[in-house]
Amino acid sequence: MGNIDTYWIAIVLFAVAVFIVSFIVLQIRVEKFIYKRIKKIYDDVTLLESTSLTSGPITTDMKTLTEEIEKFAKDKKIEIDTLKIREEYRKDFLGNVSHELKTPLFTVQGYIETLLNGAMEDKAIRKKYLQRAAKGVDRLIYIIKDLDLITKLEVGDLNLEKENFDIVELIENVFDLLEMKASKKKISLTFDMAYPNPIYVRADKEKIQQVLTNLIVNSIKYGHKNGTTEVSVENLIHNKVIVRVTDNGEGIPEQHIPRLFERFYRVDKSGSRSEGGSGLGLAIVKHIIERHNEKIYVESELGIGSEFSFTMEKSKNR
Repeated sequence: MGNIDTYWIAIVLFAVAVFIVSFIVLQIRVEKFIYKRIKKIYDDVTLLESTSLTSGPITTDMKTLTEEIEKFAKDKKIEIDTLKIREEYRKDFLGNVSHELKTPLFTVQGYIETLLNGAMEDKAIRKKYLQRAAKGVDRLIYIIKDLDLITKLEVGDLNLEKENFDIVELIENVFDLLEMKASKKKISLTFDMAYPNPIYVRADKEKIQQVLTNLIVNSIKYGHKNGTTEVSVENLIHNKVIVRVTDNGEGIPEQHIPRLFERFYRVDKSGSRSEGGSGLGLAIVKHIIERHNEKIYVESELGIGSEFSFTMEKSKNR
C-alpha cells in the first residue's frame, strides 16, 4: 500500500513539474512571439526617428499591450501632424519665394527683350527701359539679401556684436536715412518729446538699426498722406527700455495681427506689392529682437493706426 501511495505521489509531482515547465516554456514562447509581433508593428509605423521597445520584460497582458500601442500610435500621430504642418509651411514658403522672385524677373526679362527686338535704337526708350530693368534687379537683390539674412537668423548662424550706444542718436540717424522716403508721402518722422540726454543701451547696433528701419519703412508704406510716424523711448524696469514706433495710418485688421511676423505674409494681398519690399521685413524684425532675448509687441486699430514696440537692455556702465 505504501508503494502505491508513493507511486501516485510521484505521478502527481511529475505531472505538476511537467505543467510548470510547460507553462514556463509556453509563457516564454508567447512573450517572444508577442514581442516580435509588437516590435514589427513599431518598426512598420515608425516614420521619424526609430524608437525601440523597452528592454524590460514583455507582458502577455493584452490591456497593457493595448495601452502601449495606443500611446505609441498617439505619439506617432502627433509627429505625423507636425510633419504635415511643416510640409504645408514649406509649400507656402516655396510658393511665396517663387512669386516674389518671379515678378521682378519677368519685368527685367520683358524690358531686355523689348530692347533686343529693336527698341534699343531709340535712345529715350533705351534709357527708360534700362532704368526700369535696373530697378527690377535692385528688387531681386533686396529680396535675396533678406532671404539670406532670415535664413541665418532662423538657424542661429548669425552672431550678434553687442556694444553700448545711444538709442536716441540711432533713431535720429534712421530718420535722416528715411527723410526723403517719408517726404514723398508727406509723412513726418518725429519723437514723442525732446530727448536732451542720451539713452544708452546694449545690443547689436547694426541689427537694431535694421529693426528701426523696417518698422519705420512699414509705417511710411501704409501711412496716410500728411500723417505722422512717432518714436518714443520709455523706461520699463531698472535695466530695460521699450522703443515704440507709432503711426496714424490705415491700421491692421485684428484677424491678421497673429500672423504679421510670418515670412511673406501680407495683409493686403493685392496692393501691398505695389509698395515694394521683400515681404520679410517684419519676420526679420522678430528674429533680431528674439535673438537679443527681447520681446516685440504690436497693437493696431483699423482706420486709427498701429504701434510696434520692442524691449532693449540698458547699458550697465552708463
